[in-house]
Amino acid sequence: MKRSLLYSSIAIFSIFIGSQITEGVLLVPYWKSLPSSDFYSYYNQFGPSIGRFYTILTIIAALIPVSVSIYCVRINSNALKPALSSSFFALLFIACFYIYFKGANESFYQAALTDAELKRELVTWNYWHWGRVILECVSLIFLISSLIKIDKNNTTQN
Repeated sequence: MKRSLLYSSIAIFSIFIGSQITEGVLLVPYWKSLPSSDFYSYYNQFGPSIGRFYTILTIIAALIPVSVSIYCVRINSNALKPALSSSFFALLFIACFYIYFKGANESFYQAALTDAELKRELVTWNYWHWGRVILECVSLIFLISSLIKIDKNNTTQN
């Protein structure tokens, strides 16, 4: 595997995590500051584009460790264990969407929560978000570990 592809994989995954951190640091506090009617208006206007943006990034990011795992199997690499670990944590951060975020986001689109319920839900949403960021960081650590092993194997073989 070319070194540039290894570095690109890490860079893309890191950009994904950076976007998640940005969401947690900028968007969520902004959402919490809004009155519920303004939040629902904002979410109905921008929620679909935010959702598409994060869906594409999440899929790309999750496919990276899965692809690396498949590559490790193909070349019979000792990098398989960290690649599989990275893939496992990638599947966990995707599972978070279906376990929590899908329903919570739908309630935002439906403007189904009272002011007090919305404030509590945004706090819960924030906790889930940062938990997901932790899973993404763990996945990245294992991804980097596997890519370092692949690079070392390539270097010693050349």
